[in-house]
Amino acid sequence: MKKVLLAEDDIDFAHVLKQYLEMHQFEVHWAKDGQEAWKVFQKETFNICIFDVMMPKMDGFTLAEKCVNYNPDTPFLFLTARNQSEDKIKGLKLGADDYIIKPFEADELVLRLNNILKRSSKDTFSKPNANELQIGKYIFHTYRLELKLGTKVQQLTERDAALITYLFQNKNQLLKRDQILQAVWKTDDYFSGRSMDVYISKLRKYFAEDSNIAIESVRSIGLEFKVK
Repeated sequence: MKKVLLAEDDIDFAHVLKQYLEMHQFEVHWAKDGQEAWKVFQKETFNICIFDVMMPKMDGFTLAEKCVNYNPDTPFLFLTARNQSEDKIKGLKLGADDYIIKPFEADELVLRLNNILKRSSKDTFSKPNANELQIGKYIFHTYRLELKLGTKVQQLTERDAALITYLFQNKNQLLKRDQILQAVWKTDDYFSGRSMDVYISKLRKYFAEDSNIAIESVRSIGLEFKVK
């Protein structure tokens, strides 16, 4: 069973959607507002999340931002009644895998969920042979998924680790965006590209305390992981 967190304040719509998803082999945990969904997200593990944008107590964007910071590897999509490009851009910048405008066909939602989960299932990353890698002043513990600088330890996700590994293995050379996406995300579609941008921003923060390390963007081409 694929476990879904559904955050939706419209009770009637949520019940119908929950029943339909359960008919298609999804296990659905329904939360009636963003605050409740956030509490549940911290306690349980989900394969994917569905967030309504306009909710009481905590809107979908705020909820998504908290979830991404807590566990960025869980894919999510937004449901909204507002067909505004600013909302779509905001959602994608947060790392959303999709954005669906109400009303929509339930079959379409199921297809999109399965497509996202199919992409996610390909994200199995092989770890390098070395247990530790020296990257500038940092020690990268590949099995423990930790990045250390002195006594400071940054816990990494598997996606963080896979991206760091690939960039370090190809350090000091220009990499095309689609190369990185195919190597780490196993696809180079638009949503994966937006996800990569979020992770690159995270890595820049992680390595910010060593001036000899830089992740430089070359417009319309790709990235270079520079280590002096």
